[in-house]
Amino acid sequence: MERVSERTVRERRVSGTRDAATPERQGEATPEKGVRDSGTPAGDFRAGGAPGQGAVRRWTPLWVKALALLPLCLLAAAARSGRWVRPSGDDWCFLPLVQDGGLSAITHKFWFLENGRVVNAVLVWAYARFGVTGHQWFGLISGLLVLGLLWAFTAAVLRRAAAGLPRGVPFLVASMVAALFLFGTDNTYKTFYWPAASVSHTLPPVFACAAAIPALRATSRRARGFALLTVLAGGLFLGTLSEETCVVAVAVLGGLLLISGRVVPRVRRRFVRMWCSAGIAGMLIAGLLLFTSPGARHRREVHGADAMLDPESLLASLDGFGRIAVTCLTAWQYLGAVAVGLVLGLLARFPYGPFPMRNELLCAGAGFCALVVSGYLCTVITYPAFGASVATSNRLWNDYLLLYILLLVHAGTLLARGWRRLVRRAGAPLAAGATVYAVVCLSLLASLGTLDSEMSARARKWDDQDTWLRSRSAAGEQVLPYRRTPISRMTEPFSRNMVWPASCVADYYGLERVTPAGQQGR
Repeated sequence: MERVSERTVRERRVSGTRDAATPERQGEATPEKGVRDSGTPAGDFRAGGAPGQGAVRRWTPLWVKALALLPLCLLAAAARSGRWVRPSGDDWCFLPLVQDGGLSAITHKFWFLENGRVVNAVLVWAYARFGVTGHQWFGLISGLLVLGLLWAFTAAVLRRAAAGLPRGVPFLVASMVAALFLFGTDNTYKTFYWPAASVSHTLPPVFACAAAIPALRATSRRARGFALLTVLAGGLFLGTLSEETCVVAVAVLGGLLLISGRVVPRVRRRFVRMWCSAGIAGMLIAGLLLFTSPGARHRREVHGADAMLDPESLLASLDGFGRIAVTCLTAWQYLGAVAVGLVLGLLARFPYGPFPMRNELLCAGAGFCALVVSGYLCTVITYPAFGASVATSNRLWNDYLLLYILLLVHAGTLLARGWRRLVRRAGAPLAAGATVYAVVCLSLLASLGTLDSEMSARARKWDDQDTWLRSRSAAGEQVLPYRRTPISRMTEPFSRNMVWPASCVADYYGLERVTPAGQQGR
């Protein structure tokens, strides 16, 4: 009763200022059970609402929505370019297998011959069953899925943090994270347009974030039980989809277990620890099934993966991970994540101080340690198959790149919290953050325009050759020349001594074999 009275007095004290200058914000946070009131007046700038800041608050929804449109334009432009996607690399082998044998054939191949990832096989079947059309629509569908799941995840995190925000800010954050994750690397084609890489390295970390949404939103015993079942099922799902994403997820959950006694309120501590343990158990069970599968054993034999723990391999992996780290740290586009975190921290209001500053720093430190450990382990896992190219095959980084971007967003919020402790005005940093946000989006849009030109040129060459090969195959010829149509360092038959795609191309067109185009004329 005493707490209610004190809160009523504070609300009456600032009600005149709020009614006169600041429109009431939607979704204002309320204190959770077990969260201590900080005693900060609701109108104080350190709680997010500075005196005299009414003009900023009034126009905040407008410019937030305007900024959020930029990543949507990126996704629309990228989806439009999807019409130029044509099969390449592993697609040559997946397409004839799915067309001839369906789901059972692709699942059998993955489990017994490829890598044991049966969930990966199901996702490959889901788009390959539609042929070239499935490849062309994959970018749009997967992009919307990534954006939607990250939006739900961001909203759940901010709601759990009791952050009072203008409408549109969670979407603003999620859209920038999605844009950087999908289009921020130097090989967008393999990250976004190539379905085989996307289902193995781009979508899994987003699915891992989605598995946390029920736990973040759980407020009842039934909801907590559902969250435990969800994370267990999610662990089993990820364990047979992507080993690297599981390494990252286990590192994050293990770090949360270690610091839960400091950063999680006592009322939720037992549930959070059970939730982390359930997720880790699910991934370990699935990982054990994957490790003992015939396909995984075959892959280890082919690539000599048993030697991944040799000192030479470990040192080479360390060197490769170091070069990856330098590349990511020097890519200026990732400043967009810091910028959106800065905007988030300046617009957010934490009325009851759910986390002391030192606990936020502890979370950031634990996340950084999880990133370094899991990133190095992922490099160790992939080095036997890719060798020195692990430092340049950026699609392999996506399993921990999403964690890196989220940590940069958190770093931006910490900068904003520090600024609010020292300075009362937020206009200058808000303008700076919004400007960097816009510049990053425009730079990504420009790079997509260049890629669109390359994809359209390749698609025309591919279509001409496809028509010719089909006509000659229908005429009864069994040996035909194939001219490479490379793009974005994709694997093509006869490139870099890669012979295996040639047999898949022959199967795709119903031929006995194909030969390099230079060996016989067309």
